[in-house]
Amino acid sequence: MSVVRVGEFRAAEGRADALADFLASIRPIILGSEGAVSCEILRDRTDPGRFLVIEHWQTTEAHQASVKNIPPEMFKTAMALFAEPPKGSYFDGLA
Repeated sequence: MSVVRVGEFRAAEGRADALADFLASIRPIILGSEGAVSCEILRDRTDPGRFLVIEHWQTTEAHQASVKNIPPEMFKTAMALFAEPPKGSYFDGLA
């Protein structure tokens, strides 16, 4: 059974578009990672500084291993875009 990872990101003041660009830039890295099934990036209509990243993975371990595919300098750049630390949880499908 696959697992869904839901990540929530909140942009620092004035950095929403830059965060959107960053999230879009890591999508191909996520999709190219072993065990990735799909990845969708959503922007809140009423709060444009809030984003969700919905990732489907073959296993939780595949998601955790994929983090090493994102270059450390990209993570460092992203830190300046966040208003708060990102949040994330794993979910199992019921149907």
